[in-house]
Amino acid sequence: MLLDGKTVLITGAAGRLGAQIARTLHQNGANLIIHYRDSASSAKDLEQQLNDLRVDSASCLQADLGDLDAINILSQKAAEIYPGIDVLINNASSFYPTPIDEFTNNDWEDLIGSNLKAPLFLSRACYPFLRKSSGVIINMLDIYASLPLKNHSLYCCAKAGNQMLVKSLALEMAPEVRVNGIAPGAILWPDNNDARQPDYQKAILEKIPLQRTGNPESIAQTVMFLLGNDYITGEVIRVDGGRLLQ
Repeated sequence: MLLDGKTVLITGAAGRLGAQIARTLHQNGANLIIHYRDSASSAKDLEQQLNDLRVDSASCLQADLGDLDAINILSQKAAEIYPGIDVLINNASSFYPTPIDEFTNNDWEDLIGSNLKAPLFLSRACYPFLRKSSGVIINMLDIYASLPLKNHSLYCCAKAGNQMLVKSLALEMAPEVRVNGIAPGAILWPDNNDARQPDYQKAILEKIPLQRTGNPESIAQTVMFLLGNDYITGEVIRVDGGRLLQ
């Protein structure tokens, strides 16, 4: 298997896209470090499911990625479990609207922190381990790194910064470590009331040439592609059904 014996740290891996990526990489032989902040129950359920399939192949680690000390501790603990780190997937992310006349400094700290600051500092903390293993970093971005979304200025700015972070780290960490990104489009609807409304979903789908949402497996397959091709670095792959074509 492509990832047989490799150790993968995925932030925000307890649910949604992170959990599907974890399952797919585990199926391909990886040992998983499942990071979570508050979703202890979901993280431990996923850990148990993976370990039932392959003994001692998954472990949970809790950390608040807004705390720089916690980031450093997370990287050290992750590297001690199997040991080492071969792949880091910066998946954890906050997402919610911040209208220009309503957002606060706390919103700034949360959205910039989870979407830009944490991936930067965790990548740096894991760099010594990744360098030893000729490892890979994959950052989960968003099409809104390139396309403004009304009432989401802070989120869009954070993801745009993360998009440049991919390119900057790819240059700085070469040749030992490859760094790439994935920018999903409409894969899973956000967990808010607006996104559950048929009119909202219809308006989004009308902007997508393929006229449908994607699925988490599409993102996991793209992760596998980037892990398997060792001559790609500094790239961001959009998985958006053609949304940015128009």
